Amino acid sequence: MNISNTNRRAFLRGVGACIALPALEAFLPGRAMAAAVAASGKIATTATGAPLRMAFLYFPNGAIQNQWTPTGSGRDFAFGNTLAPLQPLRHRVQVLSGLEHVNAEAGPDGAGDHARANGTFLTGVRVKKTAGSDIRAGVSVDQIAANQIGGLTRFSSLELSTDPHRKSGGCDSGYSCAYESNLAWRSATSPLSPESNPRMVFERLFGAGVPGQRGASLVQRRTQQRSILDFVMDDAKSVEKQLTHRDKAKMDEYLTGLREIEQRIVTAESFKDIPDPAIQTPDGIPTAYDDYIRLMFQMMALAFETDATRISSMILAHDGSNRSFPEIEIAEGHHSLSHHRDDPDMIQKVAQIDRFYAERFAEFLTMLESKHDADGQTILHNSMIVYGCGNSDGNRHTHANLPVVLAGNGGGALNPGQYFQTQTTPMCNLYLNMLDNMGVPALERFGDSTGRLSGI
Repeated sequence: MNISNTNRRAFLRGVGACIALPALEAFLPGRAMAAAVAASGKIATTATGAPLRMAFLYFPNGAIQNQWTPTGSGRDFAFGNTLAPLQPLRHRVQVLSGLEHVNAEAGPDGAGDHARANGTFLTGVRVKKTAGSDIRAGVSVDQIAANQIGGLTRFSSLELSTDPHRKSGGCDSGYSCAYESNLAWRSATSPLSPESNPRMVFERLFGAGVPGQRGASLVQRRTQQRSILDFVMDDAKSVEKQLTHRDKAKMDEYLTGLREIEQRIVTAESFKDIPDPAIQTPDGIPTAYDDYIRLMFQMMALAFETDATRISSMILAHDGSNRSFPEIEIAEGHHSLSHHRDDPDMIQKVAQIDRFYAERFAEFLTMLESKHDADGQTILHNSMIVYGCGNSDGNRHTHANLPVVLAGNGGGALNPGQYFQTQTTPMCNLYLNMLDNMGVPALERFGDSTGRLSGI
């Protein structure tokens, strides 16, 4: 195969595509399941040996609190209007209150709450205020887990978005667009860009073409990836000889990223069975926003069902998003409405948008609840899914008492079906619990954590 330098570079975006092995009962019966548990040391598995999944879903601009917050307490609670679509799945979810991200507060950095809300959500750190290339956040919780258990699957993690992605430039009061466009951070200076085209996601998971003919395309793509990677590694090493001392650190980080890609390809080659869902490849991005979200959630559900990955994140829209919602007859932009200044009509429209997102979330959970896992439980039972925002009150830009839902039973490790209330507690405390459940060796601290939550 003769691939030009230009074409090789064009293929770089696809480097990392892997093959998939379904986590279905037929693949893990009896002793095989026990062997899988023994081999993994119960890392990222439930007590039964079925895969344990972790996902983080971000919606923008806070929430209208008096419509979001349940009434009652503990197991004796009633959903507010916003989260009422979750009622059929009450036994699978818990609404959490009192969690906060103090590092998203203004402090000495002034304006930029939307960028900080996004950048802090999964890292718990104060992101560096810069619109240049010298961005700095922290390793995100999903990547802490991915670094530990990512080798068990074809993809260490899967990053998705239904939002336009901007990698550079300033987006919010002196903050880089990198903070608003990314949730996952591989390192303090390296975000993982999410994929926003459902067709690209599907082909990355299962290959191109029609049902029954996709396996060959994945094999061919992996061959191309190896060729491209060899070319880029050689090119990078050649350039490295000409670098100044100041640039060597950046090149070392770049080469580390390439070696990680190489390892993902090696991991992919160790999985020989390629599932081929009996559905057509998505055409691309749907025109209607609700259909777009549904399709991307379907991609995440397929990735979990086939055990392509056990860790995923999705940005429904970046904080500060000013999208309008013709689907629910709202012509004004979301961000503009969120600064409602107590105007009743604007508040009600924001509440409608909050409910729109909650309905899509409920549909996703229903999807996972309808799929049965290797141990006979539902995939939702064997998952931990955070749905939330790094902004609490979009009108005032607050970051305390964040709107957060934790869905799934965590394979039996969690206690859903409750309204869990705490006071001024770091969001990162929740993340420590989740990392423990994923089998990550006990961390003393993550982000600004002060301990673990008891009772979730």
